Amino acid sequence: MQINETMNAAFNDQITLELQAAHNYLAMGAWLESAGFSGMAVWMHAQSAEETAHALKFYQFVLDRDGRVVLGALDAPGSAFDSVVAVFEHGLAQERGVSAAINSLYALAMEEKDFASLPLLDWFVTEQIEEEASFSQILDDLKLAGDGAQAMLFLDRELGSRGSAE
Repeated sequence: MQINETMNAAFNDQITLELQAAHNYLAMGAWLESAGFSGMAVWMHAQSAEETAHALKFYQFVLDRDGRVVLGALDAPGSAFDSVVAVFEHGLAQERGVSAAINSLYALAMEEKDFASLPLLDWFVTEQIEEEASFSQILDDLKLAGDGAQAMLFLDRELGSRGSAE
């Protein structure tokens, strides 16, 4: 079932948005690593890989529907943050933006009567709930830790375990 031009363009925009998120998370990981939070950097690197996988999921969907993938340009990511909390606040804001984009894609699919896109978009709606909840929980933990070096060390190690668990 061939995808129409409107949906094809919207999915291409989403592919670029997912790749931008991956790019941003990689930069956040670099900042965290340089600030001495190697575990949090591991978490961000895994997050970057996950966003790349999301982009590829959209990419393959477009191709499977006889569409044309056109990759957009990526902006240079931020490389300086005021604190670990600021890094994760930036990540949460980014995930909220991705959620809004997914919701817009869903609305467009309904408007275009592109029912073939709905199962994929349903998966992403659910995924975004998880993404936002993860960042929110980390931010809650970081705020509870405050300036406590032991608590920050614990959180760094806990987040660093993401790579071995996935």
